[in-house]
Amino acid sequence: MKVIVLGASGFIGLPIAQALVRAGHIVYGVTRSASKAKELAVEEIIPIVADVSDTQSWVHLVAGVDVVIDAVGGMEILALADKFLTGIRDAVKKHRPAGSPKLTFIYTSGTWVHGDNRKEIVSDTSPLTNPAALVSWRPEHEQRVIHDDILNGIVIRPSLLYGRSASILAPLFAGAAKGKVSWPGTPGGRYALIHADDLADLFVKVSEKAQLVGGQIFDAANDFTESVDDILQKVVEVSGAQGPYEYTKPANAFEIALSGTTLLRPYLARSLLGWQPKKAGLVDGLDIYYAAWKASQV
Repeated sequence: MKVIVLGASGFIGLPIAQALVRAGHIVYGVTRSASKAKELAVEEIIPIVADVSDTQSWVHLVAGVDVVIDAVGGMEILALADKFLTGIRDAVKKHRPAGSPKLTFIYTSGTWVHGDNRKEIVSDTSPLTNPAALVSWRPEHEQRVIHDDILNGIVIRPSLLYGRSASILAPLFAGAAKGKVSWPGTPGGRYALIHADDLADLFVKVSEKAQLVGGQIFDAANDFTESVDDILQKVVEVSGAQGPYEYTKPANAFEIALSGTTLLRPYLARSLLGWQPKKAGLVDGLDIYYAAWKASQV
């Protein structure tokens, strides 16, 4: 296959692009940084140096590729999500030869769309009744993707990521390195989690089976949720920070979403694709994951 990864130098995009290359596919990675482009080239990823929001600089490539993956993060994702979907649709109509198979478009959402619920277990196919305010727009966008009449739309919802440079947990580790473990929320919460490498493996499997699983939404999470209390305590122990850990009151929409509990038991990727996370859970492997984060700071 030929695949375009938008946000290919990011925490989600880079492992996806690397995993696709290892699986034997030709991968184009869009990044705005010339220095990052060199790093992509070392990984045998074909770099496209462009502002990802400037769709005209890369969207013409849809004429000859099989899959486009939107793995872009950051504060502009609401505006960019619509821009990417519209731009790719228009480019397919303009550039893609008549009679070609539908171009697969994989949109990266997130499990915060399930909202905060400490009582009920949810899965890939559970109705979305109370998404976190920060991502309240995403359920509608997910539906636009999977019901698109021009693209073969698929949605993957990563849960909270860990591993490598720590992603969303980096501020927690940074605070611990300075001697104090604090985190927004209240005692008793639980996190659905996924290692960046296991998530990348799911993207590969979905890309390769895209013509069979078009229109599906996959939650990406380990088989078990983990206690936030246990995570914070283990961070204290591994980092050598002064205990005890403490919770802080969420100060904004991001921290409110971050403090939520999702009792997630996804099944679709396991049953349809045979996908199974392999990495150790966050608490069990936290000494390794904390050391990896520290090394990434050099």
